[in-house]
Amino acid sequence: MVYWILTSIVVLTVSFFMIINMKVFGAVPKGKRLKRIKQSKLYKKRQFQNLSYTPSITEGYKMSKVTYDFFLGKKDPLLKPLKPIPSVYTHLKNIDKNTDVFIWLGHSSYYLQTDGVSFLIDPVLSRYGSPFKYFNKAFKGSDIYTPEDIPGLDYLVITHDHFDHLDYPTVRSIKDRTGKVILPLGVGAHFERWGYEETQLIEEEWGTEVELKNDIKLAFTPARHFSGRRIKQNDTLWSSYVLITPTKKIFLGGDSGYDSHFKMIGDKYGPFDYAILENGQYGEAWRYIHTLPEEVIHAAIDIKANRIIPVHATKFALALHPWNEPLQKITRLGKEKGLDILTPKIGEMLDLNLPDQQFAVWWED
Repeated sequence: MVYWILTSIVVLTVSFFMIINMKVFGAVPKGKRLKRIKQSKLYKKRQFQNLSYTPSITEGYKMSKVTYDFFLGKKDPLLKPLKPIPSVYTHLKNIDKNTDVFIWLGHSSYYLQTDGVSFLIDPVLSRYGSPFKYFNKAFKGSDIYTPEDIPGLDYLVITHDHFDHLDYPTVRSIKDRTGKVILPLGVGAHFERWGYEETQLIEEEWGTEVELKNDIKLAFTPARHFSGRRIKQNDTLWSSYVLITPTKKIFLGGDSGYDSHFKMIGDKYGPFDYAILENGQYGEAWRYIHTLPEEVIHAAIDIKANRIIPVHATKFALALHPWNEPLQKITRLGKEKGLDILTPKIGEMLDLNLPDQQFAVWWED
């Protein structure tokens, strides 16, 4: 009996380490990168820290109950859409480089082109928002784009290394079409394991400002979240970004709970022409690390942005709310506050030079 117990433990341990060392899980920062991390003022007690105290779960909730509800609890009948998500396929490779556009690719993935420079943010185009196939599959209609659709890029931008924002099959596929990669400190370890050159990486921490092509400036700014693709959490940084071009200012939010950092960013860099903010996959249990719709509105006001493009919804079921609730709430709340909530379908072009654009209420069809 003891022999079989020991054998089982050994087999499980070996299997675990074989799985966790698969390429999809990236790499642990070491060498020069780890030295930089340890020298960072944001790195304390062997991990990166948020600006404010940020527990992983809200007071009054138990992780065991939250986990049970997510996997085994009764689900809302509209957790997933009953029919394919409406979408519009735009050939990204055919877009004139002088056109300033935003094109949502589903969840937090989007293609951005402005002032003659192209950006791809948090691409997850392999149809699964997880390290394994057949788990967390994209909704039908939300998966119209694949890595092969991505044109040559000036910049690939990553906000943090969670699987629904950093997809190994996607970034591996577009490697030879990517110029530079902008990413928070520590995340470069994954990219180097995946074949990217160190010289391709613009890997910094909050407070850093870098010069890009065509007189564009990008600032690494705070977010209230966490990171990790392996057992250890927060050994890589997470970030939002401020993009300042000769013609406009755009805030790239990334995952974040609501906090004072939005006002700090607004006071320093605002007002913004556009703010791309995470609105979806939320819940009261983790409001410290994901904004609720009403908090998205507060964040928009804090950063001084009137035009809001909400993302982080309508592709994966990562929370327990109905799939279309985030858009229902954000459009209603935004109207009450006089904000312009821009809601293109996946693949639909949003012209960044047109001040007044109207989009269909497609999530109610």
